[in-house]
Amino acid sequence: MRPRVTLQLPFARGRRADLADADVLLVGEGYVARALRPDLDATGARVVATSRDAGPLRFGSPAMREAFARASHVLVSVPPSRAGGDPTLDALDGAATDAVWIGYLSATSVYGDRAGGWAFEGEAPTPSLPRGVRRSGAEIAWLEAHPQTHLFRLAGIYGPGRSPFAKLRDGTARVVHAPGHVVNRIHVDDIVSALRASMAAPCPGDIYNIADGHPAPPAEVMNYAAGLSGRPPPPRVSLSDPSVSAMARSFYAETKRIDTSRARERLGWTPRHADFRSGLRATLAAEDQGRFV
Repeated sequence: MRPRVTLQLPFARGRRADLADADVLLVGEGYVARALRPDLDATGARVVATSRDAGPLRFGSPAMREAFARASHVLVSVPPSRAGGDPTLDALDGAATDAVWIGYLSATSVYGDRAGGWAFEGEAPTPSLPRGVRRSGAEIAWLEAHPQTHLFRLAGIYGPGRSPFAKLRDGTARVVHAPGHVVNRIHVDDIVSALRASMAAPCPGDIYNIADGHPAPPAEVMNYAAGLSGRPPPPRVSLSDPSVSAMARSFYAETKRIDTSRARERLGWTPRHADFRSGLRATLAAEDQGRFV
């Protein structure tokens, strides 16, 4: 286990930080990081991102460790490895940083199954599936290595280019019939606003659930998307249907509702898209205009 690093942070808990002169490192420029970057650019922050390619800031390179050391804000969106462990911490190889804010994008899978009940940040994670166990382990590793880490447990992410509409258009959409199952979702724009609120007022060690707070059955979401796009509801298949992969089936093994009170109270955050209906309408409008993340 990596030794815990104790830092004298230049910002007290909750004190606002000026992003206009920030040096931001995006470790992994995935869907959320790509959506966040234009927002950061608009503040005047200096933003760099790692790449798996042989670019100037290749993941795992000395240049990445140097960028980490001088960054004021770091967003980590690289998931844990399937073998266990966190690839970013491994690549940093003990590198220190004076960053006032590190954000680690985790997932609500750390809560495991709640039999349809609500999950809160103050509860101990009880992951039951391998991906949840790996996420929980990565959370602990980041908090131990860098106490200025903030954890963001994200619900199912959607938005332009990551929505049901593509499958509805090409005829591959379907609904897995799983009575009683609900899914928690969050529009990518609302993840961005939560991250920005936290970056501006670092509170080291905080953990936030990021979801719209209105979980819904998958069929309800898909049928609404079909209606928006002028298409008939997609066919239903049973959970036991051979065409449903083991990975897809595992998503129906857990049912929970994600509470977001802490992010709303501590960050002053309110999702623009309060439920999937608002989010899907905005997503379809963006895709129709050719705007994708």
